[in-house]
Amino acid sequence: MKQPAFILGNSPIHHLDPRFKVVMAIGYSAFIAVANGFWTLLAGLCLSLILILLSRLDIVQVFRRLVVVNGMIIVFWLILPLSVAGDPFLELGPLSISQTGILLAARLTLKSNGILLALIALIATCPVTTIGYAMKSIGIPEKMVYLFLMTYRYLFVLEQEYQRLMTAAKIRGFRPGNNLHTYRTFAYLIGMLFVRASLRGERVYQAMCCRGFKGRFYLLYEFRASFLDWVFLTGLSLAVLFLGVMEWGLNL
Repeated sequence: MKQPAFILGNSPIHHLDPRFKVVMAIGYSAFIAVANGFWTLLAGLCLSLILILLSRLDIVQVFRRLVVVNGMIIVFWLILPLSVAGDPFLELGPLSISQTGILLAARLTLKSNGILLALIALIATCPVTTIGYAMKSIGIPEKMVYLFLMTYRYLFVLEQEYQRLMTAAKIRGFRPGNNLHTYRTFAYLIGMLFVRASLRGERVYQAMCCRGFKGRFYLLYEFRASFLDWVFLTGLSLAVLFLGVMEWGLNL
């Protein structure tokens, strides 16, 4: 399994306690998601960029992640200004581009990029197994933690199964196209993928039971918070508090 690109690093954020990073990521993302002020969201995006700089990540790799997300956001820029009612910003014949739609698309863009950058800086710099243990340590239900860990682990296995099925189909002369045969083939392929996933799940569960699995994982080490963790948590909390004051003040 290929190692994620952002785990290796020697920045201050890489050395933070994973529990603090998970708490900060959840709290900060939740605030950005519910914020509505344009200037608040712009300041939040700047704060997320600061987190990226502090984490000393490869900017090219970060930019590639942003391209994928913003490629989907372009659809909102094409639809919302034309479909949301409001004061016209520009009229092109029968088409009316509303100012409200433009602002809504801009807010969605700022929110998406702000949250994604913060998650990259705080979450992507930790191994997934460490994130799972941190989730368990802060009180998230164990079943959700185990579901998260097992899903991540076997997504790659399912992807390999899919590639094998596609290879087998191509060897038999299958060429995707816009026709009924292609749709039927993909339906069979997806159905077979679910069947194999179910069988693989049964085998994995039996193998875990043979190794003494009793419904829970045990940690071999304990997290320990340092002075840097508390300083970083306090600083980010104050920054979010400032954004909250900005949000509340500008909306009065």
